[in-house]
This record gives sequence, C-alpha cells and structure tokens, in this order.
Amino acid sequence: MEFKDYYATLGVEPDADDKTIKTAYRKLARQYHPDVSSLAGAEEKFKEVAEAYDVLHNVEKRAEYDELRQARQQRQRFSGGSRGGQAGSAETNQDFADFFESMFGSAGARQSPFDDNRFAQKGRDVEIEMPVFLEETLENTTKPIEFMLPYRDERGRMQELKKSLKVKVPAGVRDGERIRLKGQGAPGSGNAANGDLYLHIRLVPHPLFDVEGHNLVITVPLAPWEAALGTKVTIPTLVGKIQLTIRPNSQSGQRLRIKGKGLIGKEGSGDLFAVLKVVMPQQADEATRALWTQLANAAGFDPRAEWSQTS
Repeated sequence: MEFKDYYATLGVEPDADDKTIKTAYRKLARQYHPDVSSLAGAEEKFKEVAEAYDVLHNVEKRAEYDELRQARQQRQRFSGGSRGGQAGSAETNQDFADFFESMFGSAGARQSPFDDNRFAQKGRDVEIEMPVFLEETLENTTKPIEFMLPYRDERGRMQELKKSLKVKVPAGVRDGERIRLKGQGAPGSGNAANGDLYLHIRLVPHPLFDVEGHNLVITVPLAPWEAALGTKVTIPTLVGKIQLTIRPNSQSGQRLRIKGKGLIGKEGSGDLFAVLKVVMPQQADEATRALWTQLANAAGFDPRAEWSQTS
C-alpha cells in the first residue's frame, strides 16, 4: 500500500490546528458527497477525505501518522533518487500499510470471502461506510448503495462482483452506529451461508450546525448594536427558518435554546442551541470611529472592573 499524504488530501498544512482540519473536511465532504456530486470519482474521493479526517482529527492517530510521515521524509532526503531510495520507499509503504491496518483493520480480511480449503465456510462479513446528511436522519430514509464483492469463478480465479442494494436507514441514526444486513456480505464456500454486511453510519458535517448528542448548535453572528439594543434574527433549522428574538444587552457566548429543533432521538427530538457571537465590522471610517468614541465616553463602561476588585 502506497503512502498517503492526508494533509494534502484535505488541502491543509501539516501544522494546521483541529479547527482548520475540521473546516477543510466539512467543505470537501460536502463537495464530494456521492448523493450531491456529479464529479467523476466523487465517491472514492469522499472516502479518501473521510479517511484523512478520521486520522488527523484524532490526537493519538495524528501523532502516530506524523511520526511515520517524518520518517518517510528523512528516508527520502538521505536516499535521494538511488536504488536505495526505492527500497526506502518500499519500507515506508510497508510501514504505512501496517499503520493503516492498525487504524482501520485489514481491508483484505474484511472483503476476501475465500480461504484456500475445500470445507464449507461462511462468507466473510463486509463493512462499508454510509454517509448520511443530518436532514436525512429526521425520518426513515431509503438510500442506494453499491459495493464490490470478491468471488471465485468456476476455474478458481478471483473475480469481483458489483452489488447494488437499497437500504432502509431508520430515523434517528447516529454517527458511528452500525446497521447489520444479514446475508448481504461475501458468498460462503461449499454451500455455506453468506456473510453479513455492516453499514457504518457517518454523518456528513453540516456547514452551519455542530452536533452534540441529539442537540444541534449554530453560531449566530451579531453586530454590536444588535446585541446592545436587541433585534429579531432569521436563523435556519434542518426543516426551515425561524425567527429568533435577541434581547437587549445580550452577551457574546450566550446560548439560546430552541426546543425540539435538534435531531431525533429515542426519547424525542433534541434541541437547537443558538450561540451568540458579537462581531465587529472589519473596517470603520473617521465618522464611525468618532461615534464609537462618543459612545465609549457616554457609557462609562469598564468590562474589566472585576479585575481591580481582586488585585
């Protein structure tokens, strides 16, 4: 297995923080999601992006990957374009294959249904990821999937068979949940039963909402005067838009709860939390700065008054 540069896959620098990695993943996952993209190879690209994010957003996995990546760069520097360089590359690829197997399991073991023996044996189980939009979790959904199954032909040669299914995804599924489809895995040998198909649910990151259990969180930007004077803001939900009342003197970071506008759970729907964020204009002319100065003098407000009480 050839080494994969996960940073290049997500289009981020090796020193990117978790927020940058998450933002890049969200953008690419939305772009290449097989349900919305018409680009050639979108599904495969989506899997590559998901694989890269799965490693880089996990502190332990990322540290192990970075160590492997650094070792590979050192081997390339010292070996250059010589035959030794090819050997070093092969060694790195083997190291990466070992790393990949430790992170995701052996793909060959999951997909190859045959053992070289003449006894009846149940087919291997197959595990694949199924991307699901947040909107699709609100009700029962039927989604088409395609995957490859290896099989042995009449001459004993290994072949691959494309299999298509329509899968019922129940409302309220959560990220990481597994759905078992009995008998839809690899064929058994010697008239033994087929293996099972396991679908791993991966919720596609939403550009606006973060997920906290069955609750959703959305950041609501406010101008300083909107936070000070109060206003009404139109905010999106998964099922449409609503009007949210912002009270006067609202604070940045304040969380407003909109009941029942989250994800579906076993005990009912979760809530939507609107987190207020006061945003300053990026530019201001002389007249605007003069007004800010006038406001500062008139308000006589010290946001750090508590500091003087503790010193």
